Amino acid sequence: MSSLPLERQLAEAWPAVRWQDVTVLVAVSGGADSVALARALSALHTSGAGRLILAHCHHGLRPQAADADRAFVEGLGQTLGLPVEVYLANLAQHAEGIGLETAAREARYRFFESAAARLGARYVVTAHTRDDQAETILHRVLRGTGPSGLAGVPQTRLLSPATTLVRPLLGVSRQEVLAYLQTLGQTYCEDETNADTRFTRNRIRHRLLPWLREEFNPNVDEALLRLGQLTAEAQTVVQDVVEGLLENAVELMPDRSVRIRLLAVADERPFVVRQLLISVWRRQRWPEQAMGHEQWHQLASLLNPDQAIAKQQFPGGVMATRQSGWLLLQPLDF
Repeated sequence: MSSLPLERQLAEAWPAVRWQDVTVLVAVSGGADSVALARALSALHTSGAGRLILAHCHHGLRPQAADADRAFVEGLGQTLGLPVEVYLANLAQHAEGIGLETAAREARYRFFESAAARLGARYVVTAHTRDDQAETILHRVLRGTGPSGLAGVPQTRLLSPATTLVRPLLGVSRQEVLAYLQTLGQTYCEDETNADTRFTRNRIRHRLLPWLREEFNPNVDEALLRLGQLTAEAQTVVQDVVEGLLENAVELMPDRSVRIRLLAVADERPFVVRQLLISVWRRQRWPEQAMGHEQWHQLASLLNPDQAIAKQQFPGGVMATRQSGWLLLQPLDF
């Protein structure tokens, strides 16, 4: 095993024996976290028949800087002897109504999924760190999330039936990432938009968390991470119930719409019903950025046959209609 701390942490979190014989797509923006991930995975890939491929999404929001990021990632690929896949995103086609942050994220994950399918990648790996996790949990608290949101982002989730998304650096801090790159003498790209406090995530990182550390709790990051871990453990209990309902109450239709049998959920607690709806939403990969507690409550109320309202459109372009003992959820872009 490597003597470098970050590589040891990565090897423990995601042992090479799990991925060394398959194709792995590594998301690399050119920033410190993703460059460290690429370097560490490359160092750990010492055997096996698999291959690593770097995947870079060119958002086109900062033409000159974005071109430089692309050139940097392509150069990193040459240095490491790894192929590079580049996607040129057109965010103007997708940002209307959801904002640039969400549009950029959705564009990246569409690219990762399509590239993984084309290249036969078993895994897509991203460089989310402990710091990202703490920021995510706090962001969701501010938005009024439920327990599933408080759990933060999971280390793994299905990106498609054939591909798993892995976040193996969730136990690594940004400080440890920078120390690793300094040890290697490895440069990286600085994205000036990361300091742009017009974006909510940047205000949390640069203003809110420092203020909370100074004024309330110097260990607020650890407190947020502990909250996420405990909530995730509790969620596993609820998810067992939800999985049973997904089997017995939910039908997937050929046009990607979903039907939920009203009688099958009639006796379930409201919280379980909302968790079921969230699971359906995520499995269908419908946009959930604008689905707050009130929207989930409104959607759940449509499962009540006595509710006067029987039809409502929800954020992300999903129409919910109660009819003949079922609730039909239908994306309007199909």
